[in-house]
Amino acid sequence: MNDVRVFNTHPNYRVRVKDTIDLARFVCKKEKNGTLELNIVIVNDRDMKALNGAFLNHWYRTDVLSFPLESERKKVTEGEIYINIDQARRQALEYRVSVKKEVSRLVIHGVLHLLGYEDVTRKQKQRMTDLENRYLQYL
Repeated sequence: MNDVRVFNTHPNYRVRVKDTIDLARFVCKKEKNGTLELNIVIVNDRDMKALNGAFLNHWYRTDVLSFPLESERKKVTEGEIYINIDQARRQALEYRVSVKKEVSRLVIHGVLHLLGYEDVTRKQKQRMTDLENRYLQYL
């Protein structure tokens, strides 16, 4: 069972909880992951900048942060994903896609990070982008 919870903490914008949960579960299923216990938190620019600074010492806003949590249970991936809906809205305009599609990409990206994917090198970034595009096609 994949236990996914969504928290809309942004004062003005919300994501569809069911769609977000279904997407995170779908990616886990396709990646043949064991069990996922995940919190997805929708935040604003200010909160994301604070999180990025406090945990990564990067004092700027970003679009998505993933934090894997330690689990004592085998085959259980636990974590938290923070999505900056303000940044997602700007990126949607820049990339000429819907806000829903951009948020979906960020959810997928965050889940992939929790499942062990990295995007440090150009090759790793391309691999993650390819997976994001593949999973977005299913929407």
